[in-house]
Amino acid sequence: MAVEKIGVGMIGYKFMGKAHSHAYKDLSMFFPQAIHPQMLVICGRDETGVKQAQEQFGWQSCETDWRKVIANPDVGLIDINAPSNVHKEIAIEAARAGKHVFCEKPLALTLADAREMLREAQQAGIKHMVGFNYRFAPAVQLARKLIAEGRIGTIRHFRAQFLQDWLTDDQFPLVWRLQKEVAGSGSHGDLNAHLIDMAHFLVGGIEEVVGMSETFVKERPKPAAMSGLSAAGAAGGEKGEVTVDDATLFLARFANGALGSFEATRFAAGRRCANTFEINGSLGSLRFDFERMNELEVYFTSDEEDVQGFRRVLATDPAHAYAEAWWPPGHTLGYEHTLIHEVVELMEAISENRQPVPNFEDGVKCQQVLDAVELSVAERRWVKVQEL
Repeated sequence: MAVEKIGVGMIGYKFMGKAHSHAYKDLSMFFPQAIHPQMLVICGRDETGVKQAQEQFGWQSCETDWRKVIANPDVGLIDINAPSNVHKEIAIEAARAGKHVFCEKPLALTLADAREMLREAQQAGIKHMVGFNYRFAPAVQLARKLIAEGRIGTIRHFRAQFLQDWLTDDQFPLVWRLQKEVAGSGSHGDLNAHLIDMAHFLVGGIEEVVGMSETFVKERPKPAAMSGLSAAGAAGGEKGEVTVDDATLFLARFANGALGSFEATRFAAGRRCANTFEINGSLGSLRFDFERMNELEVYFTSDEEDVQGFRRVLATDPAHAYAEAWWPPGHTLGYEHTLIHEVVELMEAISENRQPVPNFEDGVKCQQVLDAVELSVAERRWVKVQEL
């Protein structure tokens, strides 16, 4: 039987647009059994920029009006990786048009908007996915397997950090990620969102939180032009207000009794993408660092005393998730592979007529914790997630 195909219309064309395009292009080469995504149309507001992206990324056509992409009868999947403030409107219109939706995180600017997106998707009966790609590193899949099998026992601690340093220069321009009306929040919604989803994926639901945040640089030069995470400052040196957090930290108590700590910042000099977690259980521990994404550090209390200690497991053997599709053992994978695996899950879900995971429900759960932390910061108190 011939492999099915699905037409994709992608709205957004910068950093994540390139990452998603790469995933669509490589999918069929390494996972030929999956539905083949057809890169039909890419969309962005800047006609020159999106035309260049179309040619560079390999899309068949381009548009500047996202409504025309949704109206295209050949498009069956809408991919949303534009800034966060447009996620809701595009996703709802796509759902009402009967199109499947793949939306980057955070799902929306607010919990109310995220819940509305989920409700519309459910009513439309479409498939919906949210872009928490770090779940799909084979080493993270191994961590999930070890926890599910009870091999590290009862979970007691989850501690996570997502540390970056691209804002340490106080003359870095005021890009859209630093504007609350567009991004929703700063390091919290951008980075803590990934940590929260990872915690949900590996440990379970979060019951209550208490947090603090800080904006270290209050004003920055307004950009003359922007491209992904880079920008050129205004020639006149005019400055604008930074309206999001530079760093947010919070503590959490999980529903299963485990304790959690979370830290997200863009001011950790020397840390480019230090996305890490450590999980301590009654029978062992796990540690992951995305800058060494092919490795999982594993410790079991059952080891003989003379060989106890963390061992480095290289998750590239065929025993590990997705590894059989790639290279011989020891030939490592990179960031882009997490996006490819994410799209594999989406295509398999469409083929099998089930919801992909993570989906909008996971996006809502994440947004609920994000909003609970923001409420905690504002009111300087512990907040139960179910308050929201």
